[in-house]
Amino acid sequence: MAEVTVEIVGLEESECGPFPCDETRSCGLETCYPSNNLIDAISALRDELLDLYGDTVEVKLTLIDEGMPDYVREIVEERHPPIPIILVNGRLTSIGRVSLDLIKEEIDYALEEF
Repeated sequence: MAEVTVEIVGLEESECGPFPCDETRSCGLETCYPSNNLIDAISALRDELLDLYGDTVEVKLTLIDEGMPDYVREIVEERHPPIPIILVNGRLTSIGRVSLDLIKEEIDYALEEF
């Protein structure tokens, strides 16, 4: 069972972040380039994190196109985070994009808590 769950909340057709997906991107992901697509980026992120952490980390996608879970609605109403919303073990992060290095920092922090 995973010790850390990274949940990415977004829309099916949304982009992976606010920055262009070009040769100057800073997300640290290669296999999804140049799609700029959230689902492609999550797949690339999942592969990278599996290589780095094995089954210690689970990557979960929650699409809100057709409905929003209550816990996500509560976060949106209280905090107004940008999409994609990045949660680590249910805790809202300030990342606001799919970024390997920034998400790794949050994972490492969560692993230290164990």
